[in-house]
Amino acid sequence: MHETATPLLPVASTAAPTTVRTAFSPSPIGPPSIGLIRAAVVNWALARHHGGRFVLRIEDTDAATGMAEYYRPLTEVLEWLGLDWDEGPGVGGLHGPYLQSERREIHLAAARKLFEAGELYESFSTREEIEARNHAAGRPLTAGYDNGDREVSARRRASYRAEGRTPVLRMRMPDEEVVFDDLVRGRIVFPPGHTPDPVMVRANGAPLFALANTLDNATMGITHSLRGDDLLSSVPRQLAVYAALKRLGITTHIPRLGHISPVLDARGKKLSRAVPDAEVLSYRARGFLPEAMVNYLASIGWSHSASGSVFTRRELIEDYDAGRMRAHPVRLDVARLTEINAAHLRRLSISDYGAALLPHVIRTGALPPEPDEAQRALLCGAAALVQRSAKTLTEAAEAVAFLFFPDDAVFDRAGAGEPAVGIDHEALRVLADLLEGLADWTPESVGRCLRTGLGEQSRPALGALRVALTGRPVAPLLYETLALLGRARSLRRIRHALDAPPPSPR
Repeated sequence: MHETATPLLPVASTAAPTTVRTAFSPSPIGPPSIGLIRAAVVNWALARHHGGRFVLRIEDTDAATGMAEYYRPLTEVLEWLGLDWDEGPGVGGLHGPYLQSERREIHLAAARKLFEAGELYESFSTREEIEARNHAAGRPLTAGYDNGDREVSARRRASYRAEGRTPVLRMRMPDEEVVFDDLVRGRIVFPPGHTPDPVMVRANGAPLFALANTLDNATMGITHSLRGDDLLSSVPRQLAVYAALKRLGITTHIPRLGHISPVLDARGKKLSRAVPDAEVLSYRARGFLPEAMVNYLASIGWSHSASGSVFTRRELIEDYDAGRMRAHPVRLDVARLTEINAAHLRRLSISDYGAALLPHVIRTGALPPEPDEAQRALLCGAAALVQRSAKTLTEAAEAVAFLFFPDDAVFDRAGAGEPAVGIDHEALRVLADLLEGLADWTPESVGRCLRTGLGEQSRPALGALRVALTGRPVAPLLYETLALLGRARSLRRIRHALDAPPPSPR
C-alpha cells in the first residue's frame, strides 16, 4: 500500500486549480455505514459532474485496532457501488501516500514550519491551571482554554521544561470573525473569539485532525469537500490552518467546504453503526442493486431536477449540484430504498436480471456454485416471472428456487417452518386428469384448458396446483410456471402431491 509520494511540503504552484478535486477520507473504525458512504457518493458525483478527480485517502491514524478488520470492507463497498477513485490506495497517484499513517513526516514537517513562522506556539498549561484561570476570571470552569499561553516568556517555558512538562502546539487563531460560504448551507459567520486557540500537535508529537486533514487536502490539491455537519464546528480551526499554509507558500487556495445533514434512525436519533440497517454491505446480501444504493444515498436530502426519485448513475453525474442539498436531517427510509431498488430491477434486461439473480439463488442452496447451461437457461426464463413483482433479488431468489428442487421433493417442502399446507386432493385430481391429456404446453393453452375444464372448482384446484408445483401457497404466475417447468416435470410434481399423505393436524 505504499504509494508514490511527493517531496515533503512542496512549494505550491502560483496557478489556481482548474480541475475539481474531491476527497473521501474515511477512518476504518467500523463497518461502512449509510452516513459514511453517502459522503463518498456525493463527493464522487461532484467530481464526476465537473469532469474532475475523486481521491480516496484513508485516515487510519487513530484506527490501529480497526484497520485490519474494516479497511477491506471499506474499499469493497466502494468497488461494489462503482465509486471508482482516480487516486488512492491500490491506484497510486502523484500526491501519495494515501494512508494518513504514512504521512506523519509530512504533517510534522508542516508543524515545524508553522511553529518557526509563529503560526503555532507552545502551550504548557495543564487542565487544572486552565480551569483555575477561568475561575479567577469569573468564567465557567468548562469554558475551555483561555489563550493564556500565547505570550509566555522564554524563561518561563524553560522552567516548565525543567519541571518535566512537554508542550502541545496550538494554532494562533485570528481575532476577527470567520466568514465562509458553505457549499450546502450558504454564508456562515463565526464571531470573534468563537474558537480558542486549538491544539494542532499533541504533547506526544501526534498531529491532530485539524492539522493533518487540512494539510493533506492542501498538499493533494483538493478543491471541494463535502462532509458531515459534525465537522462544521471545526471550520474556524481548519480555515486558520489553510490561511497559515497559504502564508508559508505550501498551498495557494482554500477548498470549498460543504456540510451535509446527518442521517437519523427511526427514532430521530443520529444513525448508529449498531443499527443493522445502517451497514451498507448488508444490502448487497439482501439483494439490493448497487445502482439502487447509489441512487438512494445520493437522494438523501437531494433530488434530481428532472428524473424524480429514481435515476441512473449517468443521470446523477449529469445533474449533481451540491447547492441543491437540503441541510435538515433526514431519516433512513428502508421502505423508500426498497421501492427504488424495485424500480431499478424492473429496468434490467432479462439477461441482466438473470445474471444478477444467479448468486442469490445459489445462496438459497437451490443451485450449485457452478450451474450448468440448462440450469442457467431455466433461471433466465424464471426471471421474467418475478421481475415485475419482487422488490429485492433475495425475494426473487426465494420465489424461483422451487424450479431447481427435485420434482419429488418440492411438495414435501410445503409449509416447512410454517403451519402445514393442506390441499384439496379431489380438485387436484380433476386438474391432473385435464392436464394429462394436454399436448400443447404453453401458458395460453394450459390456462385455456384449466379455465374451461374446472369451472366452479377453479379456485381450490388452482390453489392446490400452486402448492403441488412450488411447495408454497404464494408463487409466481401459475400458467407461466407450468410452461417453464414443462409437461413432464409439472405432471410428476402433481402426482407426487397426490400420493403424499395429508399433513397431520397441529
